[in-house]
Amino acid sequence: MQDKRLIHLVDDEEAIRKSAGFMLRTVGFEVRTYASGVEFLKLARTAETGCVLLDVRMPELDGLQVQSEMAQRGINMPVVVLTGHGDVTLAVQAMKAGAVDFIEKPFEKASLLEAIDRGFARIDRVDVRATEEAEAQVRIGVLTPREKEVLDGLARGYPNKTIAYDLGVSSRTVEVHRASLMSKLAVRSLSDALRIAFAAGLGRSEAKLG
Repeated sequence: MQDKRLIHLVDDEEAIRKSAGFMLRTVGFEVRTYASGVEFLKLARTAETGCVLLDVRMPELDGLQVQSEMAQRGINMPVVVLTGHGDVTLAVQAMKAGAVDFIEKPFEKASLLEAIDRGFARIDRVDVRATEEAEAQVRIGVLTPREKEVLDGLARGYPNKTIAYDLGVSSRTVEVHRASLMSKLAVRSLSDALRIAFAAGLGRSEAKLG
């Protein structure tokens, strides 16, 4: 396990870089900040391994493009995506591409730290994905077939109305199933539910997002 915990914070908003950077430093992380994806990628290949906090909406290169470039260049660092309200579809795409989690702004300190912990777990334990998959399979095992279908739709980035149309039910019915599955999974947020869904292999078939 690494003794030093390094965070690469990539966000075009100076206020986020300052506030999040300060908060993370106060709890013991080393933080390096980048004002753009381009700036980060210039240094990423030779940068010390750490957890990347990556804003999804940035000029020049957005978070998804940065994530893609990291993969193409063999930069294997865990990514936590930072999103604005309503960017769920983009967050789903990022998680399909391997992001550890997504956190909505304004983020809660506890949620951000939990996501970062999961990121560093991937660095520390090479078998963490297999462990996550086994745990996720057990957790979704308590869902009904219909609840699994709703969760799969969410993992594809579909809104409730689209899931309802595909399943031939009302949007209200989808909302009920969604609330029930989140209760059974013991999660408080959509990001937590999606993390379990992706670990269990849901949402992997080709689906148009948008």
